[in-house]
Amino acid sequence: MPYTVDFKNVSTVGLESSPVAEALAGLRANEARYYKNKYGHDFTVTPAEEAPETLEYVNNILAAERNLVISSRPLEVSSFEVDGLRMAYVFYESGLSINVMYSIEEGGKRAVGFKLSDGMEVPEELASSFKFARQKSKLAGTIRGSYFVVKGQY
Repeated sequence: MPYTVDFKNVSTVGLESSPVAEALAGLRANEARYYKNKYGHDFTVTPAEEAPETLEYVNNILAAERNLVISSRPLEVSSFEVDGLRMAYVFYESGLSINVMYSIEEGGKRAVGFKLSDGMEVPEELASSFKFARQKSKLAGTIRGSYFVVKGQY
């Protein structure tokens, strides 16, 4: 069942099995606040098993672009369009969040972003290929992030 993320009252709903559930909930709320403030969009997530097409879309891009397979169990996904961008998110049990930003117009911005919840280690599959920058968030503590530019057509 879809869940609209509340960034004023942060909840671990859907993320309880994560060892960093509180930090992951803060990270998810941080994303919700960004989309609400910038675009007026309500950030809604769905259990990963209820939206396999979103998970498949993200997995396909990771595999095709960087030969990456994420070992952690996906908990939730989100997929929406806003301001000419097709967005897809996957929140993993480990505390990892992956988003795909894909401009609908040819030549626009297209990238995959990785965010690590406060308290989690860098996943082995990302450690050797990506450097993570830190940013502070009132909702999520310290977020570490990285990204790569998408070159293919998806």
